[in-house]
Amino acid sequence: MIKEDISNIEMLNVGLVGHIDHGKTTLLSRLTGKFTDTHSEELKRGITIKLGYADTILKSEKEGKKRYVSFVDAPGHEMLMATMLSGAAIIDAAILVIAANEGIKPQTQEHLMALQAKNIKQIIIIQNKIDLVDKHEAKRNYDKIKDFVKGTVAENSPIIPVSAQQDVNINKVKEILLNLKIPERDSGDPIFLVARSFDINKPGTKVKELHGGILGGILKQGKIKVGDTIEIKPGITQKKANQLIYKTIQTKITSIQRGKYNIKEACPGGSLAIETELDPVLTKADSLSGCVASFENKLPEISDKIKIKFNLFEKVLGTEKHEEVQPLKTNENILLSINTSITVGQTIKIKEQEVELNLRIPIVPLKGENIGIARNINNHWRLIGFGEII
Repeated sequence: MIKEDISNIEMLNVGLVGHIDHGKTTLLSRLTGKFTDTHSEELKRGITIKLGYADTILKSEKEGKKRYVSFVDAPGHEMLMATMLSGAAIIDAAILVIAANEGIKPQTQEHLMALQAKNIKQIIIIQNKIDLVDKHEAKRNYDKIKDFVKGTVAENSPIIPVSAQQDVNINKVKEILLNLKIPERDSGDPIFLVARSFDINKPGTKVKELHGGILGGILKQGKIKVGDTIEIKPGITQKKANQLIYKTIQTKITSIQRGKYNIKEACPGGSLAIETELDPVLTKADSLSGCVASFENKLPEISDKIKIKFNLFEKVLGTEKHEEVQPLKTNENILLSINTSITVGQTIKIKEQEVELNLRIPIVPLKGENIGIARNINNHWRLIGFGEII
């Protein structure tokens, strides 16, 4: 474990989004020296299935700047939109990757809409694989990107020509990352969004050497430290009279890790791994992902009903057709992405720009939280709008 003190370094969470095979993971390895595709199934298929993480400290000797950047690699595959939205919930800024030889794809458009739905305003556009096209094609592709972002949150974003494979212009990307605005972090009671949960013990580990369950995610506000007792909601599921009920769990933090650094206290920014006293059986295979943690009695009660204020997009952008988005209908099932949790809600009452829903999986209703709204169109969840909890 590295002993360097990183407690006073600026922290930034950056998401990598874009169409499958446009080079996100290679770009990330150039920026951090680490590949995020660590699951064997992902390596076999060559795509990112779950959220991947990589951290690095960026430095500029010229400006004397130092910044700790946590990257979240979101899946680009069209069937994994819900996971991509979970990733968008925990980032401050985004890198949108567009391959110069392939151009703008339906998933590129849908991912930009997802950033808009999650209110991400700082976006860097990477025109990747620039080594695979001549300068005329590169210019044509650049012009198409400019047209594509017109009128969106990314209208004034920088467009950087890059070859991640050949290590071209990677320093320029690092320079921009070093100069992005760090958002103001909320103080108050901690809100930790659980994006992953793990059991890190190898089979056959002696009882005395066992580690407690690990929670991976982002501290959205407040501070946490080793020794704190935290409450996790919705928590674990239990069956009672053939019904699934959710039970809030409490545990103590035994260690905190930010990337490869062990820390005693954590502030918002950068991804964290929190070791707890939980039985690792409770945290294995991402079983607590989508939960929210805070101090005891500081989170709202979990709810299987929700009321949101919403906006629908004009068109569905995940397909070649660009169909018009139809209004919400009563009793319709829609997918909601709330922080790192995903649930399906059935609309029960619609009034102008507000809708009430019954939820299949309960959530922790934090008022004002951004929500991504998706509809099942031809057996795929397609992003159709965004909203906030009221």
